[in-house]
Amino acid sequence: MFRSSSFHTIDAKGRIIIPARFRNILKADKVYGVMVSNKDDCLYAFTFTEWEKVEAKILAAKSSAMADFRRFFLGNSCECMCDRQDRIRIPQSLREYAGLTKEIVLVGNLDRFEIWARDRWDEVNKKMEQELKKEEVKEEIAPLGL
Repeated sequence: MFRSSSFHTIDAKGRIIIPARFRNILKADKVYGVMVSNKDDCLYAFTFTEWEKVEAKILAAKSSAMADFRRFFLGNSCECMCDRQDRIRIPQSLREYAGLTKEIVLVGNLDRFEIWARDRWDEVNKKMEQELKKEEVKEEIAPLGL
């Protein structure tokens, strides 16, 4: 499971280093790499095993909204294999979508990790912090014991 956040840079060729704690998860999968797609102004990165589960769920959903989502999410997805330096190369189109230029954040989200432009992440994080202060959100979280 992917947890925690790491601050990194993306190089001019679009390569990012995978942190050791994420690397261990990727190496335990059948292929050393990730499937990456775009959503929510960032990139979602899944192990190949998790990606297969996502594809099965998407395939099973039959609504017209899901057909559009399927086209968007799967149509923009890309295999990103890890190299000998434990880096992946993000294609230009996905870098542009997520606004990845230099400073980035890798955010663990259990079944995947997300790749954010640092400025977008800081903005979203501030909004989330405000949202968590709302009473109805506190009530929803309370049963978790948190």
